[in-house]
This record gives sequence, C-alpha cells and structure tokens, in this order.
Amino acid sequence: MTPESQAAAPASLGKGARRRLVWSYGLGDIGTGMAATQLGFYLFVFYTAVVGLPAWMAGLVLMVLKVWDGINDPLVGWLSDHSKHPWGPRLPWMAGSAIPLGLALVAMWWVPPGGDWQKFTVLVAIQLVAMALYTCVNLPYSALASELTSSTQLRTELNASRFTGSILAGLAGLVLGALLLGQGATGYLRMGLVSGLTLTVFTLLCCWGLAPFARSCQRPTGQPEPIRHQLRRIAGNPRFVKVLGLYLLLWCALQLMQPVSLIFLAVVMHLPESWSTWILIPFQLSALAGLQLWSRVAGRHGRVCALRWGTGLWIAGCVGATLLIPLDANTAPLASVSNGIGVGLLLLTIMVTGLGASTAYLIPWALLPDAVDADPDKPAGLYTAWMVVTQKLGIGVAVFALGNVLSLSGYQASAGLVQPGTALATIRLCMGLIPAVLIVVGLLVMRRWPEKGLHLHRPASP
Repeated sequence: MTPESQAAAPASLGKGARRRLVWSYGLGDIGTGMAATQLGFYLFVFYTAVVGLPAWMAGLVLMVLKVWDGINDPLVGWLSDHSKHPWGPRLPWMAGSAIPLGLALVAMWWVPPGGDWQKFTVLVAIQLVAMALYTCVNLPYSALASELTSSTQLRTELNASRFTGSILAGLAGLVLGALLLGQGATGYLRMGLVSGLTLTVFTLLCCWGLAPFARSCQRPTGQPEPIRHQLRRIAGNPRFVKVLGLYLLLWCALQLMQPVSLIFLAVVMHLPESWSTWILIPFQLSALAGLQLWSRVAGRHGRVCALRWGTGLWIAGCVGATLLIPLDANTAPLASVSNGIGVGLLLLTIMVTGLGASTAYLIPWALLPDAVDADPDKPAGLYTAWMVVTQKLGIGVAVFALGNVLSLSGYQASAGLVQPGTALATIRLCMGLIPAVLIVVGLLVMRRWPEKGLHLHRPASP
C-alpha cells in the first residue's frame, strides 16, 4: 500500500469503524492524563510539604527531569519513526511500556529516607526512569493523530476525544487526591497505585482498539537523520515553528498556574485545606466543557478563531485571580455574606479559567498535523518529539523559576505559617499577570496562520 493510499484509507471509514477509531484514540490519554494532572497539581506540593525539600530544590528536581526529556523525546521519536512492526511503528512502543510505566508511577509518590540531598538523588533517579517510560507511551501515541487520517475535521475530533478522556481522567485524579491526600505520605502512595493501574489498563485497551487502523495508516517516508539535520528541518518549517511557539507559551502559562494553585488557595485566599483540593474540580469540569465548545467552534469558524475566543476567557480568568479579595480566615468559607460572595467569585474565576485554558490542550495539537503535512517526508514522530521536548523544557524552566522565586520571596511550605507580603504578591503574579502575558505572546505568534488555505486542500471528512 502506498503512503497516499494509506493516508486516504481512514477517510473512507464507515460510521462504526470511525466511532471505534475516535473512542479508541480517546482511551489512550486517560492514564497519562490522570498522571499528568496529579503531577501538575500535586508533585511540587508533595516534594515541599511531604518529602520536606525546600522549594528551590523541588524545582530543581523537575528541571533536571525536563533536561532529560530533552534527550529521550527526540530519541524515542526517531526510533518510533523507523520501527518496523505489523502493528505499525507506534503501538509496540505503547504496549511494551504500559506495565513498566504503571509501576514507575507508583514509585514516584514514595518518600525516600535520608537528608535533603539523599532524597533529591533518589527522587531524580525514579523520575528519570518514569519519564523515559512516559515518553515511550505518550510520544508515539501523540504522533498517531497525524497519521490515522488526513482529514482536518477528523484530526480535530481525534484530539478532542483524546483530551476529553484526559480531562475526565484528570478530574477523577483530583477527586482521588481530595479523598486520599489528607492521609499524608500513605495517601500519596495510594493515589500512585490507582494512577499506575489506570494507565496500564487504558493504554493496553487503546492499543487493542487502534490496531486495525495503525496497520494501514500513513507512515514516515524519510531516512534517519542526525540531530543537526532534524533541527534544520524544523527551523525550515514555519508552520511548525508557529505551533511550537504557541504550545510552549500556553503550556508554560498553564503549568505555572497548576503547581501554585493549591498554594494560592490556602495562603492567599485563606481557603481551608479541606476545601482547596475539592475546589479545583470545577476547573476540570469547565475545561471538559471547553473542549467540546472549542472543537465545535473550530469546526465552524476555524481553529485560530477558537483559540482567540478561548484564550480571551483565559486571560479574563487570570485578571480575576489577580484581583480576588481574600476570605476572612477567622470565619468559615460560607459562614458570612462576604465570604460567601468571595467563594462564589473564586468559583467563577476558576471556571472561566478552565473554559479558556482548554484551548491549550486542543488547539496546538489540532494544528500540528498541518505542520507535519507541510513536510514532504511527513515524519510525525520527529515533529511530535520536538514539540513535546520543547514544551517539557519550557515547563521545567517555569517550575524551576517558580521554586526559586518563591524561595527568594520568603515563602515557606509550613502549614499555618504566616507568609510575608512579598510571598503573597509573588503567588498572585504567578496565578495572574505572568500567565496572561505568556498567553498574549502566544496569540501574537499565531498571526497570519493560513487557516483558510489549509481547509481548501483537505479531503472532506466521511
């Protein structure tokens, strides 16, 4: 079968086969989505409040991991591009790594013994193994969205299904955290057990569901390239450079807000700890609704239009977080009118932010196949790898900077400790102004995206 006929095959799917394709693809990000949400919201807090590392050292752990990702992501992308297997080049990587990654996710939430530097060393070693395995599952999976179909609409549906599964799993992960994390270190480990089992089961189910389609999907046609040639190829693809810049900026904004959100709720807003983990759930629910909304807007008005509308709401949420008035810490959250209004405004801000931030999940990945198609060799694994590694490095730098800035501001992760004004101001900046600036720059990057021209050259969806 030629590459052209392989690319066209999914466009002729019947309704039943198309439904299996979309649903099976959506299953693949459930385990990684749950893990990513828990890591995004809880890992920094776990390192500081449970493991006992200072904030700068916790940020350094995450920074080291992102540098490691800068090595293993392009390697796995290159290897999967050139893997030969009856299932296609991607599924063997996912299926073979599912069980080891599930076990590694459990180990990530273990508190090692010893002093700070001994804990740091053990945590880095665990994370290096876990993140390499995570790449072996998630990167080939992400590359499949560009290869399973050449239809713009179906590609958007696949990514909407993917992130719907991811956000639903993330919501379940937040509920799980709210139920278990009050148990301290034991609760974190139990959360890891559930997360690891979920990832293994749903990754294998995804592989089973996609196997018939992966055998005949579009495959890379180019030859192996050294890193310098890969970088030259990427730099020479202006569509990819734009998508990469957008993805990096939006995810830096999102990942800056996630780890600091629990600190913001407890330290700045004076919300009781028993409320903080539960009040994050509306963020996931509104992000889930946002996926469906922006997928439809993208289908009718274009993906860039959906991006602009969604990020406008996200910026409004950032402004709201900057202006929110703290609750009265001496009164229960709903025991007074002023506190009740404050909680209502906080919930509104969280939901508006989640509705807008869902564009960070959907739109960059919906645009990536256009960049892959602009390359005659269509090396989806290579482009996916460099997109993911750049995003991870950006996140690593953002979280490392967050840890250092919090430490310099005088913040200390001790329950009940009164934080200095500099720490409170820094936390607000990380929840509001800084993410808003990153989002605006992302919109500037996407100016003159050729949305209309691309639609004219796409085959009609079945």
